[in-house]
Amino acid sequence: MDVALVSLFWIMLVAVLAPLIASAVPGRAVPEVVLLIGAGVLLGPHVLDLAGTEHGVELVRELGLGMLFLLAGYEIETEELTSHRGRRSMLVWVVCFALAIALTAAAGLFASSAVTGFSAAIVLCATALGTLVPILREKGLGGTGVGRAVMNHGTIGEVGPVLAMAILLGARGTLASLGVLALFVVAAVLIARVPLRAQRASSKVLHVIRYKSETTSQTTVRATMLLLVAMLAVAALLHLDIILGAFAAGFILRRVLPSGDHALERKLEGFGYGFLIPVFFVTSGMAIDPGAVAGSPGLLAILLVALLVVRGLPVFLGERFVGADRLGTRDAAQVGLYAATSLPIIVAVTQVAVAAEAMPSEVASVLVAAGAVSVLVMPLVAGALGASEQGQHLAPVDRRE
Repeated sequence: MDVALVSLFWIMLVAVLAPLIASAVPGRAVPEVVLLIGAGVLLGPHVLDLAGTEHGVELVRELGLGMLFLLAGYEIETEELTSHRGRRSMLVWVVCFALAIALTAAAGLFASSAVTGFSAAIVLCATALGTLVPILREKGLGGTGVGRAVMNHGTIGEVGPVLAMAILLGARGTLASLGVLALFVVAAVLIARVPLRAQRASSKVLHVIRYKSETTSQTTVRATMLLLVAMLAVAALLHLDIILGAFAAGFILRRVLPSGDHALERKLEGFGYGFLIPVFFVTSGMAIDPGAVAGSPGLLAILLVALLVVRGLPVFLGERFVGADRLGTRDAAQVGLYAATSLPIIVAVTQVAVAAEAMPSEVASVLVAAGAVSVLVMPLVAGALGASEQGQHLAPVDRRE
């Protein structure tokens, strides 16, 4: 317990310092998440060895990952996913995954094992939606064409890889994995019906929950955490990645609150981004071995280029040339760069691959480091493109929406 408290002290210290340092950087060019990951590298066992994930810190880390994806799932508008824009995003992701399979096969990764090949392919076609949501908000892109496109591609770029992990990296086999996924969907639907029935019933219990939500009871926050933990527990019992459970919890919460709840959102963001989520990012940094990264600069560069080619380029082409609402060149380029930003999925996939002894921990460190660099570089370049476009006052005809 003493070790866990010491670790949490160092983690929360850097969590407080990160936004202060980020604000001091001209133009806020360095996202807080990059600083948190970098601090994790310093605190971790490979450098200063001041903090670790043992003795309960790992549980807080998992809750932080869960809260990150719950908030990301809550932001998603199901109408967007079922629209032609959503269908385009799905088609683009399928192309990305096929391209990733072809690239990893050409590199001979499937010769080692199927787990190695599929792990690399899944990493290359993922998008860090949970990481991008606060960045999009900071840049004021939430309701814009670029923001909607990033949300669509980010949603598919999170759910697609998670489903691929469950089906292709599981030990049960493909058919058994599909059966387990179907069971998970049934469980999610049943859990979702509970609050919906309570709303329709307008019961006294529901009235008490709403009344107590602004007192020390904070019933709506407790109910949301119950939903999150329940979905994480279901995913864990079925041996699925907890990201899937967290995403499902976010979808359910949005279905229960289709018009949103500003007070609840403010509380969840305060709890999530104030405590749980920083713990996840800092501990993710602890898994990076800087020696391994420094020893493989070529592999790091190749991975970043591969993310751009496999994920960023198809997204750019889809947004620029497909559909009547296609974007202008600069906007489509921004969406492609944002879509090539990846991290949480990389962390999850490398953990599975290392545990299966299909990937050396040194390679996993380089992959996670590449994800961290993508979080720094891709949004930075995308933001520069947006600023350049505003500075040039492009005519509306260049953006066909």
